[in-house]
Amino acid sequence: MAGRFRPPTPTTRTTFRGGHTPVPPPPNTPLDPGSDPGSDQGSNPGLSPAPAPVPTPGLDPDLGLTLGPLRRGPADPTFRVTPDGSVWRASRTPEGPGTIRLAIREGAPAADAWGPGATWLLDNAPALLGAEDDPAAFVPRHKLVLASLRRRPGLRLTRTGLVLESLIPTILEQKVTATEAYASWRHLVRTFGEPAPGPAPEGMYVMPDARTWTRIPSWEWHRANVDGKRSATIVRAARVAARLEEAVLMDPPAARRRLELIPGIGPWTSAETIQRSNGAPDEVTTGDLHLPGIVGWALAGDRAADDEAMLDLLAPYAGQRHRAVRLILLSGRVPPRRAPRMAPGDITRI
Repeated sequence: MAGRFRPPTPTTRTTFRGGHTPVPPPPNTPLDPGSDPGSDQGSNPGLSPAPAPVPTPGLDPDLGLTLGPLRRGPADPTFRVTPDGSVWRASRTPEGPGTIRLAIREGAPAADAWGPGATWLLDNAPALLGAEDDPAAFVPRHKLVLASLRRRPGLRLTRTGLVLESLIPTILEQKVTATEAYASWRHLVRTFGEPAPGPAPEGMYVMPDARTWTRIPSWEWHRANVDGKRSATIVRAARVAARLEEAVLMDPPAARRRLELIPGIGPWTSAETIQRSNGAPDEVTTGDLHLPGIVGWALAGDRAADDEAMLDLLAPYAGQRHRAVRLILLSGRVPPRRAPRMAPGDITRI
């Protein structure tokens, strides 16, 4: 498997943001769908005896790097990594809720799925694993980027084909710490979502549907530590969810413009969303508190870089700027800290 013999990289806040989610190496034995203590093979007639190969000729993805950006914190109820080297995701597809398990078996990607959305998830599994990505188009222009790329040959850019499931947690991350946003996401999904179909690991949930997001009462947003501005943005987006989901069929710049028609969704939120839903290799996140300084420090030793300076530094990677940023984040090189971390807020005490 790609990256099996690379030296381990410590997981930090920066590498986690770059998509570093540790996944255990796959065992030599086939996946056992009944190995999970909470599974019930009798109540899941669609349970397969082994995952089916994913039709991705020549694709050798690193599951942790490819799917890592979809994980919203270490306790994300829609994402789970299990000791057998599997990555589980619970999604709300156009055909309904579904659970997919992805793994590397005998050197190739494999998947199985459950629930009304199972067929949709399996049909889209190749894109999820980066089959529509073209890593050969990337040419490293800096030693640090080249070294990061060589350590991660299995990095692929995922394409989920689902907008709302990336948009809502991204809105929750606006102007708050990651810890706060992850806790809000967990609370809302567990409270208003539904248990993941099939033999999913205990505690996995599918996020609420669009209608449910619009009907969450104000006091529940408060309990989730979500202020009125972010909750109102989520409600506005959920009311036009069908139009937003059309963005997956657009080119990334047009898709971002579609999202930014919603008040409260700006360039930062649209970029973070389309990077995941559309697998966009060139969409750069601007308006971020830390990213320009990280890129500036890594490529030019400039910790005071702003968005303009960051985009200038990334100009040699035109067409692949998002991939370049991910490799910079995964390198773990960050400027030395000069100020305390942003203090988490808690409106639930008000």
